[in-house]
Amino acid sequence: MPPHWTEQVDPSSYSNRGKSIFGLTVDPVVFFVSAGITVAVLAATILYGDAAGAFFGWLRAAAVSKFDGFLMMAGNVFLLFCVALAVLPFGSIRLGGETARPEFSTLAWISMLFGAGMGIGLVFYGVSEPLSHFTASIAADSGSPKSAAPLGGAPGNLESARSLAMAATIFNWSLHPWAIYAVVGLGFALFTYNYHLPMSLRSVFFPLLGNAVWGLAGDVIDILAVLATLFGLAASLGMGAEQTMAGITYVYGVPATATGKILLIGVMTGFTFVSVKGGIHKGIRYMSEANMVLAAFLVSFVLLFGPTRMLLGHLASNTLHYLARLPALASPSGRGDVAFYQDWSVYFWAWWISWAPFVGTFMARVSRGRTVREFLLGSLLAPSALCILWLTVFGNTAIEQVAAGDGIRIAGAALESQLFLLLDTLPYSGVTSLAGIVLILIFFVTGWDSGTLVIDCMTSGGRTDTPLKQRVFWLLIVGAIATTLLLTGGLAALQAAAITAGLPLALVMLAMCVGIVKGLRAIPVRER
Repeated sequence: MPPHWTEQVDPSSYSNRGKSIFGLTVDPVVFFVSAGITVAVLAATILYGDAAGAFFGWLRAAAVSKFDGFLMMAGNVFLLFCVALAVLPFGSIRLGGETARPEFSTLAWISMLFGAGMGIGLVFYGVSEPLSHFTASIAADSGSPKSAAPLGGAPGNLESARSLAMAATIFNWSLHPWAIYAVVGLGFALFTYNYHLPMSLRSVFFPLLGNAVWGLAGDVIDILAVLATLFGLAASLGMGAEQTMAGITYVYGVPATATGKILLIGVMTGFTFVSVKGGIHKGIRYMSEANMVLAAFLVSFVLLFGPTRMLLGHLASNTLHYLARLPALASPSGRGDVAFYQDWSVYFWAWWISWAPFVGTFMARVSRGRTVREFLLGSLLAPSALCILWLTVFGNTAIEQVAAGDGIRIAGAALESQLFLLLDTLPYSGVTSLAGIVLILIFFVTGWDSGTLVIDCMTSGGRTDTPLKQRVFWLLIVGAIATTLLLTGGLAALQAAAITAGLPLALVMLAMCVGIVKGLRAIPVRER
């Protein structure tokens, strides 16, 4: 009988491949192939600017139309998988062993998860997505093939259109995306802390592939994870730059030129470098906690000066409407709302998946000592609740203004400007708009810093003690991708990059679920 896979675990099989090259500590194959592919894509995009922009637009549409059912099905599997593990006896297993205890307080832990997992995207879409779904749902043509209304809309019905818009928005930002992140985070944490393997995607496949993970198969898995993280993160940073520039333009009148966006990304590169130098315990941790304070201030302000009583009522009703419509919104087939399904939910699923190696690795880095149940429920419920709060306060406030006939200017504005137009309808808009800009910028820094940390970890064989210049290299690469895509194809290019990176990774993640179950089952019963 061949030996059980746990008897073959030998972390030194991979650590021996680490090389010191030009003062960098890297896995040569993963590092140089990932960097080479990235530089080649950047060069081609710069050389063929107009053609590249058209190609990215085509690629986004083709990807979501061909793989919509697969991506939705994968998201459903990940959510059910996380719920099942949380309620099964496996949930009592402690990440790091019986004696391990959490390194960070629960508040700091949730702050870092939320900042890394949503950040810029939630601020970007917090007003615009609910408003988009509401106007599409209430329109006379909602339900037609060209309508982007979710689940056929509710033409002319104010209450139904409002509840449908919020349910659809919450669906795209709560349980499903956090389940996607949690699958990767749990895999990394389990095999790093309980089996002492490198914090690398290939490690999760050891129960399936054995020592083959240290060879070509593992290289392909890790390179795919690096590329997905690079382009998924760049898409978010590009959107953050767009929205920050829109805020600066609206509040201070500075033109939103290409040069302005480049300068903005350049300035933020400097701030991110300072955060990278501080590491998790100083840079990311303190920035994440500051972000939570600023986000709490902004959401509390809008709640207080907006339709307070109505918003408090919507918190409960939005959650109930979301849960009631969850089966229909999560259906991977027979959809009559193809425009909404493909342009919103499927796009978001691919984006979340492209972010999963980044957010999952970061979640694992800060979750040692927590039980599997605590990790999964904390990752699913706490950030989802914060997302529902944010979306309700900003989304419902905007919807109420449009429904009352006072928000036409908001509804007709570009997505990146709608947050600032909403704040302009409330008192002290100069202060809150500045707070909004600072919030985006801090999310910008924490996301970029966290992503740089993760990419560096994945390209160095799971090491966390690499030289600073190595992390700075990836910081600059991510910034270059975001800048190039932003200038050549705008939002469509950024979205296409995220979707393309997420598609193949979804297959890898489905296989990861099998590896995680095998890893949990092999842990002795006394540790459960």
